[in-house]
Amino acid sequence: MDLSIHDVINHSLLFAQMIEDPDLMGKVTEAWKNFVETGQSWALLIGVFIGYFFANFTRF
Repeated sequence: MDLSIHDVINHSLLFAQMIEDPDLMGKVTEAWKNFVETGQSWALLIGVFIGYFFANFTRF
């Protein structure tokens, strides 16, 4: 596959213009709120604790 610099620039410009909502921090904040409100944060903490306990229990 032989790409010239012009092809690379044209493709990068195409991708650079596909951003629909530039508010990245707003999206991260909303995702974090949803993560906490749905209880997934507790599931993560419990899973890490059980996994750590199980790993230590089975290590010899």
